[in-house]
Amino acid sequence: MRILVVADIHSNWPALAAIREPFDACLFVGDIVDYGTDPVPCITWAKQHVTAGIRGNHDHAVAQRIAPRGGRGFRRLAAATRPLHWELIDDRRMKYLARLPVTQHVEIDGTTFFLVHATPRDPMDEYLSDDPDAWNERLQGIQADFVCVGHTHIQCHLQLEDKQLLNPGSVGQPRDGDPRAAYAIIENGTVHLRRVEYDIEATLRQMHDSGVEDWVVRLNEQVLRTGGSLTREDMEQIR
Repeated sequence: MRILVVADIHSNWPALAAIREPFDACLFVGDIVDYGTDPVPCITWAKQHVTAGIRGNHDHAVAQRIAPRGGRGFRRLAAATRPLHWELIDDRRMKYLARLPVTQHVEIDGTTFFLVHATPRDPMDEYLSDDPDAWNERLQGIQADFVCVGHTHIQCHLQLEDKQLLNPGSVGQPRDGDPRAAYAIIENGTVHLRRVEYDIEATLRQMHDSGVEDWVVRLNEQVLRTGGSLTREDMEQIR
């Protein structure tokens, strides 16, 4: 049994399309949309391939039409691309986002999984790094062989007291210094963290053609090419 685990696609279709691993089931742990500019094929892929999936904070914001707030860095990037999502996503796909549960328990081939985008304490917003003690505290009372999370855009696999914690990293916007699309395969109970190169140029061309402002493309380019978070210097250069 091969289980594909993906998170944080963020409307980056070339990155998602580059994952060509065979799989028997797919777990999705949030954020199909925002930041990028090609949400429709990403949602279509999820509808066709995801066995069990949950809602991320960006899925929630897009589906509930929460007006974006400005600011700096990634908040500014989401504010710039979210209105385009409302134009592009049809009612059927929007309903798919809206109906994603916040958390989900699922059993696949005798193995149990708990899915949540951030943490059980704050399912869509809390950031928690690879701290085993903190995760053991957050996961008290959660009964599962694997807990699968996203949100940080950084791959992580921890063996905890009585379960395994897996963050597959971000498909569409990695933030760990490696620009390749990140995901994970669980094969017969063993976790494999994977990366794959994708056509970043194609992603940037699509962004340019989508009609967003040039600074949005440049900001995305900085993040996608470096696989890193934005520095203050980046934001000073791109206003």
